[in-house]
Amino acid sequence: MLKHKRIKVGKKYIEAISIGLLSKSLILLKGRKGYVMCGYLNLKVAQKFQDAAVKIVGVSSIEEALRVGVHSCTFTAKKLGIFKGQPIKETLKIIA
Repeated sequence: MLKHKRIKVGKKYIEAISIGLLSKSLILLKGRKGYVMCGYLNLKVAQKFQDAAVKIVGVSSIEEALRVGVHSCTFTAKKLGIFKGQPIKETLKIIA
């Protein structure tokens, strides 16, 4: 099942996507400057393309993704001010 939401972050919006796979869901929160991805996606590949990417783990829904902290992130995301453990809601303000 595919779920799509637009979530307001300040005066901007992010796109939130959840795709139900066989055992878990793939979660992606995308802003203009970068994105938050679940463990299904590869952070090393995102780094290779110099994307501002943030990895979260242990989530199965968009709502859960909004309550966790940054597990890891690319160098490009760090340059924007994103750091390990940062609440995702703060991260979204940066990448929106």
